[in-house]
Amino acid sequence: MNIHIELVKKWLADPASVTQQELDDNCDPALDAAYDDYTCADYDDVAYVVYAATHAAADYADYYAAKHWVKRYEELTEQGE
Repeated sequence: MNIHIELVKKWLADPASVTQQELDDNCDPALDAAYDDYTCADYDDVAYVVYAATHAAADYADYYAAKHWVKRYEELTEQGE
């Protein structure tokens, strides 16, 4: 499992268990670079999905968006991608 997704999942389960600093630090610059390579419609790329989940949690504190992206990550990785 991806460490970035794991932290988002921890935040989803209990928002008080993760600090804002941890969420901010979880937004890996390498993932930001991956975002630059894809459009918002590229739901089939694992790097983009990880980027979207980490930023939904850190930047927007958007529980539902983060949950959506974690679910999409799990769908993609179950398919062996």
